[in-house]
Amino acid sequence: MDFELTEEQRAFAQTARDFAQAELTPHAARWDAEGIFPREAIAKAGELGFCGLYAPENAGGLALPRLDATLVFEQMAAVDPSTTAFITIHNMATWMLGTWATDAVRAQWGPALCAGEKLASYCLTEPGAGSDAASLKTRARREGGDYVINGGKAFISGAGSTDVLVLMARTGDAESGAGGISAFVVPAQAEGIHYGKKEEKMGWNSQPTRQISFDNVRIPADHLLGREGEGFKIAMKGLDGGRINIATCSVGAAQGALDHARAYMHERKQFGQPLASFQALQFKLADMATELVAARQMVRLAATRLDAGAPDASTVCAMAKRFATDAGFNVVNDALQLHGGYGYIREYPLERLLRDARVHQILEGTNEVMRVIIARRLLQGDALDFLQ
Repeated sequence: MDFELTEEQRAFAQTARDFAQAELTPHAARWDAEGIFPREAIAKAGELGFCGLYAPENAGGLALPRLDATLVFEQMAAVDPSTTAFITIHNMATWMLGTWATDAVRAQWGPALCAGEKLASYCLTEPGAGSDAASLKTRARREGGDYVINGGKAFISGAGSTDVLVLMARTGDAESGAGGISAFVVPAQAEGIHYGKKEEKMGWNSQPTRQISFDNVRIPADHLLGREGEGFKIAMKGLDGGRINIATCSVGAAQGALDHARAYMHERKQFGQPLASFQALQFKLADMATELVAARQMVRLAATRLDAGAPDASTVCAMAKRFATDAGFNVVNDALQLHGGYGYIREYPLERLLRDARVHQILEGTNEVMRVIIARRLLQGDALDFLQ
């Protein structure tokens, strides 16, 4: 095993760090406070290839390994987890379109999405189907050369401000379960699509979140991704990468918070000494750094397994998502505590990092569902081989 990054990987990370400092750091607090969706900044990320990191080359993407993508996302999330998280969702939807779309649809949307000129939302969750994605009720009915879509989606990132929707809908009967779900590319402004109010959220305020309703929305049949009935499989493949992405955003937020905490401990004095001189706080900082490194290595392990097509990649992705989002939130929370009252006010970025990181424990499958996935694998007969 080689834990060292290559020179090329380090260059990707440095490019992302430079971009984050130039384009995200000066504006992230204002975007959060005013609820601004920074399409211009995301387009600049697209100019660097960050909007199509692992999308296939024939769609305009870089086709990078998932491991390399984590290096980019982590650097941006250290400054702005909210905007970075949207970019990761866009990457996932773009990868799905680039991988499973027809040649015509891929050519229509792929290059613009990979360049950040157009943006994508991922539509899986429904008001009554969150963690139990196989129970979704939005329907797509074949009518001649079209599909007609009816139903609704909830908690959709970017909804109302993006250009294309990657949508999961039921093409089988009501009892068809996971095998009756198909995936589609839907133009975001198609007739019959209606967007709900912009949700007021605890964090992730630089990206809008809305419900979407579909009322006899008609799309050409060639907007199907893959074949009928493959939608759930496509969704789960997407979520393996999505879980790594969100875990990476937590690692990035934790790294950003740790950096602020280190600097603050040297600057702030109490009882005539800098905070860095108190052993109890030194121990706290040491524990934070240890948890951060463990989370980062867990995420990179999962990304490497996914890149290799390992049979247990989904389980390791679930482990990484569970561990990194919990550990990342705890590191940010401890960093806020080290700042005392200053950590609680918006002059410092800690409270924003904390609010943004909290939702990572919920989306892409709650951490309770991650435990279910892991436990099911552990209870199989060859679990010992898997663990070693």
